[in-house]
Amino acid sequence: MVDQAESRPRDTSLARASGAMAVATAVSRISGLLAKVLLVAVLGLGVVNDSYTVANTLPTVVNELLLGGVLTSIAVPLLVRAQQQDEREGEHYAQWMITMGAVLLVAATALAVAAAPLLTQLYLGSDTRANSALTTAFAYLLLPGIICYGLSALLQAILNVRGVFAIPAWAPVLNNLVVIATVAVYALLPGEISLDPVRMGQAKLLVLGIGTALGITAQALAMVLALRRSGFRWRWRWGWDHRLAEFGGLAFWVVLYTAISQLGMIVITRVTAQGTPGSVSTFNYAWLLSQVPYGVLGVSLLTALMPRISRAAGAGRTREFVSDLSLGSRTSAVLLLPISALLVVAGGSLGVAFFSLGASGIDAADRLGVALAAAAVGIVPFAITMLQLRAFYAMKDSRTPTWINLIMVVFRSALCYLCLAVLAPEDLVVGVSLAMSLSFALGAVVGQVWLAARVGGLETGRTLAGLGRALAATAVGCGLSLAAAGAVRAAVAPQDRIVTAWLELLVHCAVLPAVSYGLLALFRAPELAPVLARLRRGRG
Repeated sequence: MVDQAESRPRDTSLARASGAMAVATAVSRISGLLAKVLLVAVLGLGVVNDSYTVANTLPTVVNELLLGGVLTSIAVPLLVRAQQQDEREGEHYAQWMITMGAVLLVAATALAVAAAPLLTQLYLGSDTRANSALTTAFAYLLLPGIICYGLSALLQAILNVRGVFAIPAWAPVLNNLVVIATVAVYALLPGEISLDPVRMGQAKLLVLGIGTALGITAQALAMVLALRRSGFRWRWRWGWDHRLAEFGGLAFWVVLYTAISQLGMIVITRVTAQGTPGSVSTFNYAWLLSQVPYGVLGVSLLTALMPRISRAAGAGRTREFVSDLSLGSRTSAVLLLPISALLVVAGGSLGVAFFSLGASGIDAADRLGVALAAAAVGIVPFAITMLQLRAFYAMKDSRTPTWINLIMVVFRSALCYLCLAVLAPEDLVVGVSLAMSLSFALGAVVGQVWLAARVGGLETGRTLAGLGRALAATAVGCGLSLAAAGAVRAAVAPQDRIVTAWLELLVHCAVLPAVSYGLLALFRAPELAPVLARLRRGRG
C-alpha cells in the first residue's frame, strides 16, 4: 500500500511532464513541417533537394552510431545511478561524460569531414540519379554538425536526469526557426545552385549548408544555457570510469541494433536514388510526416507507460507487466489508427495542398502524398513495435530487440530490391515507403510472439479485440469521409487541382477523425477512458 501511495504523485507528475512534452513536440513537429514545406517550395523535389537531404542525414547517422546506443544503454543509467547515490557525484560524472563525449565527437567529426566523398558514395552508390558532387559539397558544410547533434543528446540526458524537461523539449523549435530563416534568405538570393560543375563557394549553397548547421548549433546552445541555469557548473574531467564495464554487454547489442538500422537506411537510400530525381527527398519527407502522429501521441504514451512497465519488470510482477503492455498496444491502436487512416485516405490531397507550391510541380507533390499514404500504413505497427522493444529493454534484454530489428531490416531490404526490379522509376519511392510499413507490421507480429513466449502469454485476445474495435470504427469513418469528399468534389468541380486538393483535405480532416473517435466513444472503448476523463477534468 505504501508503494502504491508513493507512486501516485510520481505518476501524476509524469503525466503532467508527458503532457507538456506532447505540446512541445506538437509545436516542434508543426514548425518542422513548415520548414519542410518551405524547403520543397524553394528547392523543389529534384536533384538539389535529394543532395541536401542525403547530406543532412549524414551527421545524424554518425552521431547515432557513436552515441545513440551508448546514451541509451550506458550513459543515462550510470548518470541516474550516480545522481541517486550523491548529487555531487552525479555532477562529477556528468562533467566526465561531457568531456569524453566532446573528445569523441570532435575526433569523429574530423574523420567524417575528411571522408565526406566516401560517405556520399556509401549512401548513393554508383548507379544513382542524384548528384554526388553536390551531395559531397553539402556534406562538407553539414558534417561539422555532428558535434552539436551529439552534445544536444548528451545535455538533454543530463537535463532530464536533473528534472529539467521543458527546454530540451522546446529546443528543436529553435532549430526549425533557424532553418525557416535560412530558407527565406536562400530564396531572396539571386541565381541558382550550379550543378555542372558544382561550385563550393557559391552563395546559395553556402547559405543553405551553413544556415542548416546553425540551426542545430542554436539547439545545442539552448541546452548549454538550460544546464547552466539548473545550477550545473562545467569543468574538464579526464580518465576512465570503471562502472562502464558493467554495461559493456548491453551496449554492444544496442550499438549493433543502431548499426543494423543504418545499414537498412543505406539500402533504402540507394534504392530510392535510382528512381526519378527527387525520390530520396520525397521518401524522406513522406517518412517524417508519417512520424508526426507517433511523435505527438505515441512518444507521450510511451513516456507515461515505460516507468510502470520498468517497475513491474524489475519487481518480477509479470501480471502487471503484461497488463500495461497490452494496454499500451491497444491504446496505440485506438489513438493512432484513425490518424493513420486519415493520412492514407488524404495523403494525395495533403501532398498537393502543401507541397505543390513554388519550385515543386503538382505531379511531384502528388507522388509525395501517395508515398505518405504508403508510409502511414505502418504508423500503428511502428508504435507497437517500439513499445515491445522498450519492454525487452525493461527486462534488461537488449539482444532480442537487435534480432527483431535484423529480421525487419532483412525483410525490408528484400522488398526494396523487389520494388527496384518490378516498379517503374516514378513509382519506386511509393514501393519503398510501403516496404518500410510492412517491415514494421512484421516486427509487431514477431515481437508479440516473442514476448508471449518469454512471459507466458500477452493478453493477445484482448489486444486483438481492441484493435478490431479501432479497425471497425476507422473503416466506417473512412467510408463516410470518402463519400463526403466525393460529394463535395462533384458539387464544386473546380478546375484547379490545388483547390480540389484543399477541399478534399478539409473534408477528410473534419469527417474521418470525428466519426472514428465518436464511434469508439460510443462503443465505450476502454482505451479511450483515460483520454475522456482528462478532457472532462479539463472542461471542469
